[in-house]
Amino acid sequence: MARLAVCERKTLETYVRVELNLDGSGFSEVKTGYPFFDHMLETLSKHSLMDLKLSADSLKTPTIHHIVEDVALTVGEALDKALGDRRGIVRFGFAIIPMDDALAEVSLDVSGRPYLRVEGRFTGFTEGLDFNLIKHFLRSLAQSGRLTIHVPRIYGEDAHHVFEALFKALAVALREACRIATSSRNDVPSTKGVLT
Repeated sequence: MARLAVCERKTLETYVRVELNLDGSGFSEVKTGYPFFDHMLETLSKHSLMDLKLSADSLKTPTIHHIVEDVALTVGEALDKALGDRRGIVRFGFAIIPMDDALAEVSLDVSGRPYLRVEGRFTGFTEGLDFNLIKHFLRSLAQSGRLTIHVPRIYGEDAHHVFEALFKALAVALREACRIATSSRNDVPSTKGVLT
């Protein structure tokens, strides 16, 4: 069964459309109007091996905050929809990814229960994005994707490298967690029998 989803979000501020294929090859077409944010979303697609077609438009005065938030909510919704009842998935994913001076660690559970914890006080800013906005992206993704995400370690000197390492770590952890387990293809990976 194909694990695909198409989701749209329209507010008075933005219109976002996402097509997601969990079992893709990492192909992406992303257009948010913010080149660095596009690069981060393309990175997420490439290293998760999820195909992602995404367009986002500002309907009022463009602000990156509204675009980042609504993109995260829509991608999370598409991820949740494509996962369905989460039957057969590995469920847990983990990655530690370096990029030159930067290192990011992500541990996640596709549990059906949203939670985010980010340790560290990185304060970098690059190309329109600061770390608070990146954390807001993660919080919104966790909320609508019903994911538990922990970032226990993140550091570096160059904000571009730090953010890219984080998106790569998130991607690799998602790839592992969403992968179909060969030994339990028809089981929900929970002793409760459901992931909610």
